[in-house]
Amino acid sequence: MGATSKKQPLYGQLVDSLREKIETEYEPGDLLPSERELSEDYCISRTTVRLALKELETLGFIKRRHGKGTFVADRSQETTNLTRAYSFSEQMRSLGRIPRSELLEFCSGEASKTVADRMGLAAGERVISMRRLRLADDVPMLIEHTYLPGKIFSGLTSDEVDSRSLYKIMAQDYHVEVRVAEEEFYASVARREDARLLGISEGAPVLQLFRLTYNTRNQVVEFTKGVARADQFHYKVSYYGGSSA
Repeated sequence: MGATSKKQPLYGQLVDSLREKIETEYEPGDLLPSERELSEDYCISRTTVRLALKELETLGFIKRRHGKGTFVADRSQETTNLTRAYSFSEQMRSLGRIPRSELLEFCSGEASKTVADRMGLAAGERVISMRRLRLADDVPMLIEHTYLPGKIFSGLTSDEVDSRSLYKIMAQDYHVEVRVAEEEFYASVARREDARLLGISEGAPVLQLFRLTYNTRNQVVEFTKGVARADQFHYKVSYYGGSSA
């Protein structure tokens, strides 16, 4: 490992080195060197090697088989595009309801410290921000506030977002291949403005949702905060599927 990343942890440097080899030298199914061999080759401890392999496995680059070794994953089959996994439209259609979205806000500006920290951006870096009201059978169901990195989605317009699936725009117009997302949610109560948009009483139960979506380079390509009606919204998590969001 070179001297270009002195501030980066050793396991992080190994992750980058192995990832580059996986993308340029190895084929799916190839056997990687053992932990002992990697430790000797890179002059680092076995513990550091294990940390690096664990991260590569989490990112979907390798598969570890007990007693057999570590193999390069077939990412063409394992990559998740999330276009159904987090698709409000698909979920509502599966329930026999007609989905619709209203674009409430669309702008571009400097990321706040909170948003920059969440997305791994530099302070003040440009982001595209949009807020959408999602409805089913014209019943307000969910408010989504989404942030996209401006350097990746430069040129994105409100007209595009208002007329097409966001994930289709990512894939077709910007060639962004979404690999995985992390989402968390918890129970809360509706604030005044959210309650007004959702057609519920202030203080009514809601679900607060947070989602970070990553591309195949492990860059955050979407950060979404959502507020969903607890009395209407059927929350479902799945990780593989179709083509709309």
